[in-house]
Amino acid sequence: MTTSLAPAPNPSPTTPTRPPGSALGRVGTMLARELKLGPRSPVVLLAVVMPLLMTFLVASVFGGLLASQPRLGIYSPDPTAITAGAEATDGIRVVSYDSEPALRADIADHDLDAALVLPPGFDAAVESGAQVEVTYLVSGQALASDRAVLAATVTALVRELAGDQSGVQVTVVTVGAEDYVPLGDRLIPLLVVYAVVVAALFVPAASMLDERVKGTLNAILATPASMREVLASKALFASVLSILMGVVTLLINQAFSGEVLGILLSLTVGTVMLVQLGLILGLWVKDMNTLYTWIKAGGILIVLPGLLALFPTLPEWISKIAPTYYFLQPIYDLSVGGATLSDVLPTLAVGMLIAAALFPVLLWSARTTEERRLEG
Repeated sequence: MTTSLAPAPNPSPTTPTRPPGSALGRVGTMLARELKLGPRSPVVLLAVVMPLLMTFLVASVFGGLLASQPRLGIYSPDPTAITAGAEATDGIRVVSYDSEPALRADIADHDLDAALVLPPGFDAAVESGAQVEVTYLVSGQALASDRAVLAATVTALVRELAGDQSGVQVTVVTVGAEDYVPLGDRLIPLLVVYAVVVAALFVPAASMLDERVKGTLNAILATPASMREVLASKALFASVLSILMGVVTLLINQAFSGEVLGILLSLTVGTVMLVQLGLILGLWVKDMNTLYTWIKAGGILIVLPGLLALFPTLPEWISKIAPTYYFLQPIYDLSVGGATLSDVLPTLAVGMLIAAALFPVLLWSARTTEERRLEG
């Protein structure tokens, strides 16, 4: 019997076969490589050091790290236990006044966050259970957190003095505009967008470009690893770095509070969006100078919402032109504006749609790059 053995067909050069193995394991191996080599990259150091320096500088000037204590002014014609109790309370600064006009002048100038005006014989009247009226003045420029601290402190002091009696009637008066937003708070979107953009966009773009220019990408793709696995490892590294830097920036500025899960979701949406843009750039640009040119050209659009947040009187529709608006505005509303996740979800949904629209563009860019490599 004669057996004829036909030669096995050669695989197509444009569709290389991959030896069996775990894709997740290969991504993990390449991610470990990114974690090992990343800290040596000047771009990664820039992504970590520069946002921290900017944040520490702004926090020192506008009150994040070196935030002053809430300021409470008290005027009482007679000695009162309220003043002694307030002075013994940690975390607030108490100023006693000899005249009501002086106190009202200071809170009108916003030198105080809140002020308490007590009538003559306040302590004796409260202890006897008589009806007493006091005036509580609140500065329109006081931070919401400072207002809450001082209101809780004053309430606790009055209750301690009155015991079970509840005859104190408080008239609350707001001095100045209530829609004032401190400059330090208005700078938060700019600080966040800088921290996220450098880590999520610039780091993966520079890393992918470096792999292509040095030829290490060809060496990696000669192994069982695919282009998608390479992209996944770089995306994971940049995403972790981006979200970490965003959280650190908010923490330093005391803005990582309220709807924490909503803030993390917003950071994740922005990170996914910018990481994809960075990888697309890294797959197409020819050299570092070209990358800088593209980032500079689109930089104004990317940081536009952060810049316009400094000028709240400008129309909001201008910021909506920028894709970064759809994660920066939710972060600002959740951390500073007191919004809930349901309030910002419509805006955040637009950011999710933008990120989803970029995904097929990234896959097409990756496939085109791999085909060019095989043809070359």
